[in-house]
Amino acid sequence: MPTEINLSVNANVATIKIENPLSLNSIDYNGWANLQQTCTDLAKSKEIKAAIFTGTGNKCFSSGADIKDFINTRYNKPSAKKYAEVFDGALNAIELMPYPTISLIKGLCFGGGCELAMTTDIRIASDTSIFAIPVSKLGILIGYGEMKRLIHIVGKSTASYLLYSGKRLDSQEALRVGLINEIKSLESIDSYVSELAQNISKTAPLSHSRHKQIMKIVLDNPSLSNLSEEEKSLPFENFETSDYQEGMSAFTQHRTPKFNGS
Repeated sequence: MPTEINLSVNANVATIKIENPLSLNSIDYNGWANLQQTCTDLAKSKEIKAAIFTGTGNKCFSSGADIKDFINTRYNKPSAKKYAEVFDGALNAIELMPYPTISLIKGLCFGGGCELAMTTDIRIASDTSIFAIPVSKLGILIGYGEMKRLIHIVGKSTASYLLYSGKRLDSQEALRVGLINEIKSLESIDSYVSELAQNISKTAPLSHSRHKQIMKIVLDNPSLSNLSEEEKSLPFENFETSDYQEGMSAFTQHRTPKFNGS
C-alpha cells in the first residue's frame, strides 16, 4: 500500500498525517517526496501558525522508511544517494518551516519515523510509545543531517547507545534521555497537543520564526564567532514590529494580544 500524506487545517494549525496503517505507517519513496512538497508549500502560508505531525491510528507514529520499497529505490550506492535526496529533502523541509512544529507520537516511532520526529521542535508522546533507530540491524547508516539532530537532542553517548545496540526505548526512557518533551496518556494526548498548538498559534509568530533562526545560528556556530551584521542584529529586529507594539499595549491594558506577524 502506498504511503499517503494527508493535510488538514483547523484555525491556523496544520496537521500532517502519515497514512500507511497496513505497513505500520512506513514511508515509501513517493511518500517522502510528497511530505517534502507538502511542508515546502505550507512554509509559504501566512495563515498557518503551528503544525502537528502524526501517524494514522494509535499503534504507530511511523516505523520509518518502507523497507519493502528498497528493492526498487535503495538497492545500491547510486540509488541510495537518489533516495537520500528525497528523504533529506523531507526532513529539511520540516526543519525549515517558519513556525513551531509538534510531533504527536503514539505507538511505534522507529528509524526514519524517529528521525522525522527529531526534526520537529516539540515531541509529545503517549505512554504507549516505543522508540528505536535500528539501522545496524539492516546494515545501513544514518546520514550527516540525522546524526547532527540526534547528537544535538540526546548527546553523543546516548546516540552511540541507540545506534550500536538498536535498543528500543519506552516513553519513560525516551523522556529521561531527552528524546521527547512530555508523556501523555493515550486517551488525553490528542486533545493536549491540539490545545498546545492552538495556544502557540495565538502567540507572536515573528518571535517564533526568529527564535528558530537564532537557534539554528547557535547550533551551527556554537562559538558565535564571525557573525554577520544581519545575524548580530537579529535579536533586536522585533522591536521595530507592530507585533511588539501590540504585545506591549495588550500587557499594559490587561487584554489578550492579537498578533498579525508584522
